[in-house]
Amino acid sequence: MDDRTVRMALQRHWDASDASDFKVEHEIYREDAVLDYPQSGERIRGRHNIQESRTVQPNKKRFTVRRMIGSGDLWVTEFVLTYDGVPSYAVSIMEFREGLVANETQYFADRFDPAPSRAHLVERVGEITSF
Repeated sequence: MDDRTVRMALQRHWDASDASDFKVEHEIYREDAVLDYPQSGERIRGRHNIQESRTVQPNKKRFTVRRMIGSGDLWVTEFVLTYDGVPSYAVSIMEFREGLVANETQYFADRFDPAPSRAHLVERVGEITSF
């Protein structure tokens, strides 16, 4: 699968995620895909289980892709995942095998203010409060 095709598949995935189209959202995964959430210590095995874990999640979710970078079988998406109006900054690392995602790891971070020691050095950019 060439990089252009992967990028289009990723865009379709994130658009479906934002639309809560769980069927299309999970077409990108292999049947034996593995999803890791290191911060909570969770590992979910299998496309069906990954899809179900997201389907039963009760919050209203919105996805805003900030950038996708990668080539070949390794792709990274930086995005803002908004749960019930509260943004969380996230990174998804996807490893492809035979044209589908075999492994994904997602990391999440909440906003924080600059430390007082560097506040005079920073420029505030990209503030997202809700969608």
